[in-house]
Amino acid sequence: MARRYMKQDVPLEKIRRYLEPGPIVLVSSSWEGERNIMTMGWHMVMEFSPSLVGCVIASSNHSFELVRQSRQCVINLPTTALLDAVVGIGTTSGSEIDKFERFDLTPETMEGVDAPAIRECHAHFACRLHDDSLVDKYNFFIWEVIAARAARTPKHPETLHYTGDGVFMVAGKVVSRRSAALLSMEPR
Repeated sequence: MARRYMKQDVPLEKIRRYLEPGPIVLVSSSWEGERNIMTMGWHMVMEFSPSLVGCVIASSNHSFELVRQSRQCVINLPTTALLDAVVGIGTTSGSEIDKFERFDLTPETMEGVDAPAIRECHAHFACRLHDDSLVDKYNFFIWEVIAARAARTPKHPETLHYTGDGVFMVAGKVVSRRSAALLSMEPR
């Protein structure tokens, strides 16, 4: 039988703890010889084919103009091994430092984009801007993933999930409910 919970009011600015969309990612970008990395928690898969990902990048963020002008980026998936770098990247400005150097990260080329991938991350998704119609109003970018790479192991890496106030959760145990009916509905 399903558990029944006692409820309490939640301050509206704290709902991210419950609705956080997915793992923290590091978005790398470059434009006219300048490069940057930003920590991001606000992204979502929007479509399977073509593979579309939406995200919000605040206009005050140094990466905003780099991705807006270049119309491309790499979304990198860090694991718990990079927690200190993730926090450091998210609390410093690329207008003042080179984050690759400061956090001892290795840029590497990624097919189809000029933005560098981060070698130490578990996976990389090269993106080109698919739709910028919501950028001016909401800072919302819609990217098409044009190339993807991921480490062969582990199959389910320990990813970071930010809940606010400097607190992260780590992806937990894997629970499978695989069935032929469910698998037949997945995009191929």
